[in-house]
Amino acid sequence: MKLYDSVGPNPRVVRIAMAEKGMTIDTVTVDLMGGENRRGDYKARVPIGTLPALELDDGRIITEVTAIVDYLEELQPSPPVIGATPADRAETRMWVRRMDLLVFEPMSNGFRASEGRGLFESRITLVSPEAAAELKSLAQEKLLWLDGQLQGRTWVCGERFTFADIMLMAFLEFGAQIGQPMPAAATWLPGFLERAAARPSAKA
Repeated sequence: MKLYDSVGPNPRVVRIAMAEKGMTIDTVTVDLMGGENRRGDYKARVPIGTLPALELDDGRIITEVTAIVDYLEELQPSPPVIGATPADRAETRMWVRRMDLLVFEPMSNGFRASEGRGLFESRITLVSPEAAAELKSLAQEKLLWLDGQLQGRTWVCGERFTFADIMLMAFLEFGAQIGQPMPAAATWLPGFLERAAARPSAKA
């Protein structure tokens, strides 16, 4: 296998998941900032142009972090980052899906269409700057909703550290870097981020 890696929260999610599982995969670094993912050999190999991507031994390409981490979990079930039982796996995937739709997508698209516009406007279709502001506001609103839902828990899925926590940590840190820090009114998220960032895997 070969992992096509780069900067950004999505590649980092896969690296952290690999670290949690104790997995090592040959890695190729792709210059996202320079647009290498949108041209040449990489675009021919990965037409959607996104990162990360996992190339299997038979040449097939897997993209999207959820699909990649699911595949790694199938290959090496223990230690689990999704879950050891059907119920645990469903719970993890439920939270990942919620956070992806409600927080991470509006956060990312809001950045791409505002502060990141100069980098992305020649590569992908963007919403208007006005819509970008609305997307950022929506992400903040849903982060506060999430903060309320997770009160009293250690991790997103209770006492299990999972893929959902990896995603949340990576995007909270990404948000802080792009001018979208967690809402000041959040009370659970700050402690969560401190706990997650203290794990050895967070250095991946």
